[in-house]
Amino acid sequence: MTQDEMKLAVAQAAVAYIQPKLSRDSIVGVGTGSTANFFIDELAKIKSLFEAAVASSEATAERLRSHGIEVYDMNSVDQMEVYVDGADEFDGRLNLIKGGGAALTREKIVADVAKEFVCIVDETKKVDLLGGFPLPVEVIPMARSQVARELVKLDCMPVYRDGVVTDNGNVILDLHGLEIEQPEALETQINNIVGVVTNGLFARRGANVVLMGTPEGVETLTC
Repeated sequence: MTQDEMKLAVAQAAVAYIQPKLSRDSIVGVGTGSTANFFIDELAKIKSLFEAAVASSEATAERLRSHGIEVYDMNSVDQMEVYVDGADEFDGRLNLIKGGGAALTREKIVADVAKEFVCIVDETKKVDLLGGFPLPVEVIPMARSQVARELVKLDCMPVYRDGVVTDNGNVILDLHGLEIEQPEALETQINNIVGVVTNGLFARRGANVVLMGTPEGVETLTC
């Protein structure tokens, strides 16, 4: 089974997982990235079963609308049944690194509102220790150099993601060389640096369930 076939299988599994939880007034949160795109295409097949979606990026909103799914502004939504999104890495406690697509801040906002966070991945994303995938940090542009100097103190190498501007108008520093043993503490520490909007660690609000595609089928993982 190819990686794309695993992504499709896990997207189909996610639709099957959330379908019993939906009602005609339900709002579905939808993430950003290649696996999320497979999910959007499958979600369109049951669009009559829920009211609308909230998107974590402009690209996701455009794809949802192309399928005839109404997209609500986050500010008009005070509760959400479920949020479905991928990850760049996850560990055995369902802590995540996200932000490879530079949508980490909006993803965190949507995840925080949702009752349940369903993470959809293929098996290549599972790790024993987070940090092999460079940790994205969204930064206010004028603070980029100062934030980078502070991040160096964490014994990592921040690299400016050249040419990338987030939907919020900010820039991304990717942190290389980390071995993250305490993700929740590091998430808080980085977020406390002046000029940081947020970072791609999803530990304080990790996934409730991970649906992981493998060559043998989809595995459901919980803590």
